Amino acid sequence: MSKLAISVESLGKQFRVGAATGSYSTLREKLVDLVGAPFYRLANLMRRNRQDAGTGDDILWALKDVSFQINCGEVVGIIGRNGAGKSTLLKILSQITEPSEGHADMFGRVGSLLEVGTGFHPELTGRENVYLNGAILGMSRAEIERKFDEIVAFAEVKRFIDTPVKHYSSGMCVRLAFAVAAHLEPEILIIDEVLAVGDASFQKKCLGKMEGVAKEGRTVLFVSHNMLAVQNLCSRVIWLHDGKIVRDGKPADVVSSYLRMSASMLTEQVWNDVTQAPGNHKVRLRKISVRGADRDRPDQLSIDQPCEIEVEYWNQRPQAVLHATLHVYTEQGILAFTTGSAEQAAMEDGAMPAGLFRSVCHLPANLLNTGVHRIVLLIVENRSRVTYRLEDALSFEMVELSKRHFGWQGREPGAVRPVLRWTTIQVQADEPVNMTPLPH
Repeated sequence: MSKLAISVESLGKQFRVGAATGSYSTLREKLVDLVGAPFYRLANLMRRNRQDAGTGDDILWALKDVSFQINCGEVVGIIGRNGAGKSTLLKILSQITEPSEGHADMFGRVGSLLEVGTGFHPELTGRENVYLNGAILGMSRAEIERKFDEIVAFAEVKRFIDTPVKHYSSGMCVRLAFAVAAHLEPEILIIDEVLAVGDASFQKKCLGKMEGVAKEGRTVLFVSHNMLAVQNLCSRVIWLHDGKIVRDGKPADVVSSYLRMSASMLTEQVWNDVTQAPGNHKVRLRKISVRGADRDRPDQLSIDQPCEIEVEYWNQRPQAVLHATLHVYTEQGILAFTTGSAEQAAMEDGAMPAGLFRSVCHLPANLLNTGVHRIVLLIVENRSRVTYRLEDALSFEMVELSKRHFGWQGREPGAVRPVLRWTTIQVQADEPVNMTPLPH
């Protein structure tokens, strides 16, 4: 019988929407409050009773009735859209916040990496933060010293190890934080979607380290939007939606169901208010959408018809040179291809004025294969530097509507499915060859 690592029973976490933080009070106001305190307590009690009897519209359940068990040595992926409750669950498991109901039991030392620079003090050096994090994880000084050189080498920050962390880039912070969490040998390793901050080589190194941790019999919880990493690394996947478990099972089955359900919800995103739109001081997104060739059914995307992906964004800075880039992924998380407006930009050599811009990518027919596809949008400055990245930009399904003229009717393998030009000619006319059966 497998040893239990994590047990979660009827877990729930609620937040009050719109709760305000009180301001500082003067001495006079404090004295008035003291005199009126009994009356305030009575009014608050009556208000709470009315709220309990009401609809509870100001209460948000980030998690509700979540139950599961994880055995030692399992690598479990947690997937779901933004706001599904993934980070709240991990914070409860990491004992950063307490649940509103139910309980979560962790059987073993827990190492968590939930945010960039989790547990780091900005004024301390990288070296001092390694020892601080190790102590928080319950490691002795001797254990930290034994692992220190390996941690620094993995994080690739040897040159800056005695520099205060406040001067580190986000990539340096996440490399060092992951190295500490992974090398100080916790029985349970919890990783949130912080690996997206690192570059490709660092992500590959992290995934390799997590595989090694799992082979050593330790437990890993992994939250990621990278479906390929989830399927390759995890032996089991839990899908959360609106704070509840939708499905718990084999990675391929759960990921496929998750992507198919979310596909119809993300064929278009529009942000009309520039102050509320995703982005930063350099760029703000206005719209991203995908539409098919049939204007009566623009949401119907057939593999044998062209389609368009339209991106609108506000350039916030005059004289900037911005371009839209698309990363197109299959439902297995495989990167099918990338393309960008810089390839055929109208203003490729000149600076752009501030204002609203539209870029349209024209996808030809017979390019994408059938199935669900996910789009990651990047706004790139000067053809080299990513200014803003939107992970879940679009998700849509390509379908096959035309009849085939050959026998095979199943799904064609591969990320793309181009119809390429072929020619077949006879180069020689031969007599049939007499094949004499070989003796037994």
